[in-house]
Amino acid sequence: MKKRKLLFIFSVFLTVFVLSSCQSKEEKSKETAEKTVITVATDADTNPFTFAKDEVPTGYDVEVVKKVFEKLPEYELKIEVTDFDSVISGVSSGRYQIAANDIGWNEEREEKYYYSSPLSKSSNAIATKSEKEVKTLGNLAKQSTEVLPSANFTTILTKYNEENPNQSIQLNYVDGNYPIASRLLDVENGKIDFILYDAISLTTIIKEQDLKLNVYPITSESEDEHDGYEYLIFTKDEQGKKLQEKVNKILAELEKDGTLKKLSNQFFKGDFVPKIIE
Repeated sequence: MKKRKLLFIFSVFLTVFVLSSCQSKEEKSKETAEKTVITVATDADTNPFTFAKDEVPTGYDVEVVKKVFEKLPEYELKIEVTDFDSVISGVSSGRYQIAANDIGWNEEREEKYYYSSPLSKSSNAIATKSEKEVKTLGNLAKQSTEVLPSANFTTILTKYNEENPNQSIQLNYVDGNYPIASRLLDVENGKIDFILYDAISLTTIIKEQDLKLNVYPITSESEDEHDGYEYLIFTKDEQGKKLQEKVNKILAELEKDGTLKKLSNQFFKGDFVPKIIE
């Protein structure tokens, strides 16, 4: 009798355990299914904003995105590495929902994308072999550089050429997967005269690659309030607008609690975080 009773109790226990286990798996599966997948695109070639370490994307922009989505549990975050031109076009097509790639502001982009609050502020700068200090784009008249078709720095140089046709700069277009480190090596080897980029990246890469180049901050040719700032961009649709609002709210929290400053010091070796107003 006792044996039958023990078998009955064990049978009940096993049934409860199995049902509980199945329910737990169903709930977990349901929870995962309810999460919206957000794919963030980056080229992992704009050190220290974004780069690959042991084939894993990291850098200031990437780690900021990770911190943001830790506070947005309703989303599942995926980060995909592609060339820079595909980063931008991929957001346009909806393949990616966010781009994190040291992206600057311009009017054309604002028509196509939603922007986040600024993540950091650096100055535009020139990398060149010249020992003569460069202060403005006008000092680079008749010189040559390499540019990516969809990069913000290309827009800056194109606008300069349109406004100064007699003192124009030669723009040699290269493919979006041609890394900035290779373009800087082209400067050192004399293939081109300079590269226009942000001061943080130029200083970091030149030091890491031990290149014999000088970096000169450039005085802005405009009075644009966006100069020097970099952002995340979102698809310009209902989902993108919702993401923009949520991400900006979290960015304000991360700026206030010092998380962004900590990441800036880690990757930039200094505090380059602007005040973020929610």
